[in-house]
Amino acid sequence: MRIAIDQDVCIGSGQCALTAPRVFTQDDDGFGQVLPGREDGAGDPLAREAARACPVRAITVDDA
Repeated sequence: MRIAIDQDVCIGSGQCALTAPRVFTQDDDGFGQVLPGREDGAGDPLAREAARACPVRAITVDDA
């Protein structure tokens, strides 16, 4: 699994960090970021739920 956040789309709602805090965080400006080393989802089942929770669909989860 590969996870990415489109920074041009992210509005900083924080739903990703609230839903899957072991995979996502927020930067100093409040925008979502994938935690370093967690780009593969780190086996966290909540990573997909965080992508669904994003109000602007800035998170992509690729199964490749």
